[in-house]
Amino acid sequence: MATVVTEKLSRLFINVRQVPQLLAPLSPSTVSSSEVPKIFWKPYIHTGYRPVQQTWRYYFSTLFQQHNEAINVWTHLVAALILLLRFQQLSQRVDFGQDLHAQPLLIIIVASITYLTFSTLAHLLQAKSEFWHYSFFFMDYVGVAVYQYGSALGHYYYAIEPSWHEKIQGFYMPAAVLLAWLSCAGSCYAKYRYHQSAHLLSRLCQELPSGLAYVLDISPVIHRIYTASPSERADPALLYHKCQVLFFLIGAFFFSHPYPEKWFPGKCHFFGQSHQIFHVCLVLCTLAQIEAVVLDYESRRQIYSALQGDLAHNFSALCLFTVTCSVLTAAYMARKVKTKLSFKE
Repeated sequence: MATVVTEKLSRLFINVRQVPQLLAPLSPSTVSSSEVPKIFWKPYIHTGYRPVQQTWRYYFSTLFQQHNEAINVWTHLVAALILLLRFQQLSQRVDFGQDLHAQPLLIIIVASITYLTFSTLAHLLQAKSEFWHYSFFFMDYVGVAVYQYGSALGHYYYAIEPSWHEKIQGFYMPAAVLLAWLSCAGSCYAKYRYHQSAHLLSRLCQELPSGLAYVLDISPVIHRIYTASPSERADPALLYHKCQVLFFLIGAFFFSHPYPEKWFPGKCHFFGQSHQIFHVCLVLCTLAQIEAVVLDYESRRQIYSALQGDLAHNFSALCLFTVTCSVLTAAYMARKVKTKLSFKE
């Protein structure tokens, strides 16, 4: 009996001694750019990187640690949670299951939550290894493509004026699908081929399809803003549409230009990076866009029900097609990366 008690006390003592180890930091602190592979480098950011080849638990734990991706993670994570709450509120008064005309609204909300979630995971977990760096950002590009399609659909279905609908109905949605996929494919290829390079071809592959997609997707909104009568200009939805355009244009500038870190090299490793400003602007753009689409759904039913008829199911099928093409493209590029890295090793 005494022997058993002694053994139990000994085990308890050992467990108590392990408590400090369990409470200790899960990982090394951040490191400089010279201590991580070149693919992880960011222009003018010299430190604040997380070490590679740590456990998955470590990278998840960095959600609550300070590093050069922390702000990027939290901006999109908070926005995704806000949209989840907004979706829960809408589901109490919108019958997404039975109302055919609510399907495009559901698509744009789910697409927004998807791209925000994928971006959160990409910035949180991409430092695991070179392969996962590529793979998570390929997943991020899938989310962006789905969001581009959702935006195009929301604007075409709810915000469009009959005069503009008459002009573009023959090509708008097929072109939106094509450009969304090209945006995903171009971004994946640029990431695979040029890494973080500012090479002209890299910029063209990534930004040209996205730019063309935005011009097409936003055209119903721009047309409506410029053709609105004085009495329609007080429409709250129009104000939200104007805000989403403004926030997107500001965000696009910071996405394409490394300011302010270029002015303060080595000083913006945690806060003040252009990509962080881009994230904030994109979040504000998305939140304004969702509010505008919700208001249009509630107030313009007579217009869009006459224009769109029973085409909502067709648009849902196009969404599935866009998702499938984008996922297959990302998976193909991830396989090419794996082959490339195996040769490198």
